[in-house]
Amino acid sequence: MNKYNYIASAKRTIKIESNSISQIASQLDKSFITLCDKVIKCDGKFIVMGVGKSGHIAQKISATLSSTGTPSIFIHPTEAAHGDMGLIDKKDIVLLISNSGETDEIINILTSLKRHCKEIASLTSNNKSSIAKSADIKIQLKSKKEACPLNLAPTSSTTNALVFGDALAIALLEAKGFTQKDFASSHPAGKLGKKLITQVEDLMHKGNAVPKVSADTILDKALLEITKKNLGITLIVEKTRLVGIFTDGDLRRCINKKVDIQNTKIKDVMTKKFKTINSDALAIDAANIMEDNKIFTLVVIDKNKHIGVISMHDLIEARIL
Repeated sequence: MNKYNYIASAKRTIKIESNSISQIASQLDKSFITLCDKVIKCDGKFIVMGVGKSGHIAQKISATLSSTGTPSIFIHPTEAAHGDMGLIDKKDIVLLISNSGETDEIINILTSLKRHCKEIASLTSNNKSSIAKSADIKIQLKSKKEACPLNLAPTSSTTNALVFGDALAIALLEAKGFTQKDFASSHPAGKLGKKLITQVEDLMHKGNAVPKVSADTILDKALLEITKKNLGITLIVEKTRLVGIFTDGDLRRCINKKVDIQNTKIKDVMTKKFKTINSDALAIDAANIMEDNKIFTLVVIDKNKHIGVISMHDLIEARIL
């Protein structure tokens, strides 16, 4: 018994759907511009509706919009007919997603929708369909064929709708000047959120936790400070001024050169030029500096004064990396 060629099948599906996506780019017209302008100026919510596979796509589109600065919710048409219509008011714009444009569950609530919302937009493959005819803004995207060999299972059409949703969300994001800070406020949890909102000052070592010795300290005494504070580094200061650092890497170089650690002052072997980062910078920026320069610690400054140290270990422990 010959095994079925799953890879060939998968490649065929991917090719059909990628071609379909390429084709819909040329189908966007002024109706897309109208929709974007209306949503930008909307004082209410952008509500997305769909049934079946289109419903799943509608939920994803709504979630993407909400996370990128466009307040949006998904409402299932059947639930709308049984009370959720109360979530819609005269400030809201509703987007109805239906490939055929003849979804009964949506058609059954069209009259009520018109009374409740500000405007209706439709995303269908036929602008002459029942749903499109009832819409104020009609967007038509046609797929030549579904990836399904029976041309039945929604595949290319749902992919097109999904890509349309992403295109809409990004167009609105760019038009609004949505920033990384705005994105962070919508994603406070998880690793992504931590990367976007955690600042260096949240993770740095400060006060007595920072290894610190004077410039005239003998090297072996400085090593005791490094060991005690366990950061692989010590700062070298003259009064309150930071004049250098000494790291594990500097120690290895001293050993290679057979430096006498009991008679050498640390100012003679310290690193005078070193990388720093501001306390209000994002922790992920500290990680990037360390990775780019192949170092494991950074001196943290505020108003040009040293106030702490942050290490690669701190970033890993905080799940920034």
